[in-house]
Amino acid sequence: MSLTLVFSILFGYYAMLIVVSILTSRNATNETFFTANRKSPWYLVAFGMIGSSISGITFVSVPGEVGNSNWAYLQFLLGNFVGYWIIAMVLIPLYYKMNLISIYSYLHHRLGVKSYKTGSFFFIISQVIGSSFRLFVVTGVLQLAFFNAIGIPFWLTAFITILLIWVYTFKGGIKTVIWTDSLQTIFILLSIAITIFIIGHHLNLNFKSLLTTIQQDPHSQIFDWNWKSKTNFFKQFIAGLGIVIVMNGLNQNMMQKSLTCKNPNEAKKNLYYFSFYFIITNLLFLSLGVLLYFYARKTGIMLPAKSDDLFPTLAINNFGVLAGIVFLLGITATAYSSADSALTALTTAFCIDILNFSSSSSDRKNTRLGVHIGFSILMFLVIVLFRMIKNESIITLVFKVAGYTYGPLLGLFAFGLLTHRTLRDRYVPYVCILSPILTYIINNNSEAWLWGYKFGFELLILNGLLTFIGLWILSIKQPILTHKD
Repeated sequence: MSLTLVFSILFGYYAMLIVVSILTSRNATNETFFTANRKSPWYLVAFGMIGSSISGITFVSVPGEVGNSNWAYLQFLLGNFVGYWIIAMVLIPLYYKMNLISIYSYLHHRLGVKSYKTGSFFFIISQVIGSSFRLFVVTGVLQLAFFNAIGIPFWLTAFITILLIWVYTFKGGIKTVIWTDSLQTIFILLSIAITIFIIGHHLNLNFKSLLTTIQQDPHSQIFDWNWKSKTNFFKQFIAGLGIVIVMNGLNQNMMQKSLTCKNPNEAKKNLYYFSFYFIITNLLFLSLGVLLYFYARKTGIMLPAKSDDLFPTLAINNFGVLAGIVFLLGITATAYSSADSALTALTTAFCIDILNFSSSSSDRKNTRLGVHIGFSILMFLVIVLFRMIKNESIITLVFKVAGYTYGPLLGLFAFGLLTHRTLRDRYVPYVCILSPILTYIINNNSEAWLWGYKFGFELLILNGLLTFIGLWILSIKQPILTHKD
């Protein structure tokens, strides 16, 4: 693919984002930035959430993982589906009843200021590391596929990416993100659909033949009933359920979009419809994975050493210019759709939870702007740091450790929602630090201690349970005290 073509595509793509940003950020205030003035159409939010739920890691990893675990990932997705309905029925009414901007304000009301600050702090840490890692992966793919060949250094690619995200989000915030995510969802879905069509064309398969090929391929096997396996159905389903509740329902990044709907009924409708869109989209990714491996077998192409490299390698080197174009658009859309909402959510959480903003703090727009710039710089520095480490196992470990920080959030919210006990609030940070450490130790020794049992995604639930137990030990049985000051 020529340099001129690559830059023309990226320039055109970014120009569309800028146009959307200009149209959606007119007369924007802090309330617009944080809540989109609670006027977002639920169907637009639902569609845009497809893009923000698909990171660059998902884009390249889910098709590649089909070669390792078939369609076992679908078991996890079924748990996700149920989790979204629980969020809609339980958490959305609560958040709207309390008129929350940052969802962690609930912890202040129910448990106390230390619990509140601890919950928000854990979100900020996990979001900075997690979002930077995802953007690092996507930037690395773009670097290898396109920019190394023309001498652009990695740090400049990362800097430009962050800068462009900041430019189109700094004014309109979540209102702009909702509209740009919808645009980016279109590009992601088109990228997958066109790639599947191209594979069918190369193999002389019509639509019906493609469906038959996917259905009959051994990689389409879904269920795993071996209780020791990491992909066991019950482990995957329960983990999928728990992870969605925590990493979506207790995540400012995802919930901030739903809280821009006009009322709780529309916010719930948004999640109900999105749960179906989410399953359908991931079925497309899994189907693409089957077809990629089928194509490699039929044509005798040697598989790359890492499964994550399968989709980019074939799209860029084997499927022609059109496939390379749609891959570039798809991977760019996933990078922007996940990073823009993360940057907005981080700014919101810090302003509301740490700096004690209200949505009507119109006189503090410059402070909000400074926070937005600060998190942009921080994400850029973390991405560059990952690049400097040059040790994939260490970088992956850092990302996994960041995932441990969601366990305390699960424990805090579960304790608040499921009990009527009052916490000794000042000790909560110690419990929330200790629980991930104990979880990490248990995970590393589970095979020896638990008769060969290996933890998968359900590790998050263990982390939340340990936090819950620690909070129970700290609690006393007396009428609930609310903490409004």
